[in-house]
Amino acid sequence: MSINRRQVLACAAAAATVGLPRLASAQTTTTIRWGTVLATSHPEVQMMERIAKDVKEKSGGRIDIQVFPNSQLGSAKDMIEAVSAGALQMICDGPGQLGAFLPALSVLEAPYLWRDAAHLGKASNTPFYIKQNVDLVVRRGMRMLNVSYNGKRHLTTGTKAVRIPADMVGFKLRVPPIDVFRAMSEAWGARATPMAFGELYVALKQGAVDGQENPLPTINSGKFFEVQKYLVLTQHIITPRLFIINDAFWKGLRSADQDVLQTAFAAGVSWQDKEILNQEDTLVDTFRTAGMTIIKPDLALWRKPVLDTLPALFAEKWGKGTFETLAAL
Repeated sequence: MSINRRQVLACAAAAATVGLPRLASAQTTTTIRWGTVLATSHPEVQMMERIAKDVKEKSGGRIDIQVFPNSQLGSAKDMIEAVSAGALQMICDGPGQLGAFLPALSVLEAPYLWRDAAHLGKASNTPFYIKQNVDLVVRRGMRMLNVSYNGKRHLTTGTKAVRIPADMVGFKLRVPPIDVFRAMSEAWGARATPMAFGELYVALKQGAVDGQENPLPTINSGKFFEVQKYLVLTQHIITPRLFIINDAFWKGLRSADQDVLQTAFAAGVSWQDKEILNQEDTLVDTFRTAGMTIIKPDLALWRKPVLDTLPALFAEKWGKGTFETLAAL
């Protein structure tokens, strides 16, 4: 089933009768609509479906999670707005997208911040993360329930072999509509071209942009390898994904149902993180077999222009010293 953005936002007026369990005690089923921009074959969507099945079984069918992948409910921004308004219950997305709603949060998706997945995993126990969650609840009516690993981001290009940042001068690089990503692109000399994820495949195929950047599993599930010639292993961002839920909806759930969800989320994240890591171990060879040329650049050359500019540029937005504190975890 597909629901477009207009339908999702139209649900806001009816949220009290559709989704909020504290106002619908006579109903036997609590419905949770959960959206993502990623394709059905992506491990995140497979995780969401596993969680939905687990929750339905553990709740005796009382909680029904409906998964909407592939931007069915609109862009990431559309869905985050819908969760904040109570028209949609949940979304998975990155901190950069959430930064439009809570600016400091975008540091969690900063370039060349995290060393690896284990380093990223330490973030959820920090005072910074806890404060951001409180602020997200108070200011935007949303809360973070869990964090998953989405992989290291790399560049792909259509016709140009890119090896050093100087090769990026004038290059039209699709980035999400996020200021940190734009600044990173510009630090390399590229022409940042913000674009919604759902529009990316066609833009690459038609040459509207010269390339893009995403984790390997996303490149695979989005089939970008079909329309890109080169994979450049820049490892420029290690991306977390946040489980975001409407706070009023969450508070309206019985504590026992919250426990069922949290247990299922934890199990789902454990499965998905391992799957992402497994795919990262094999997909380079898969893409090579599919005809892509693999480039392993000198990472120090890519880090330097970014780290020379971005931490200072976003110090006020992130909080002075926040990047450095997280980097030192």
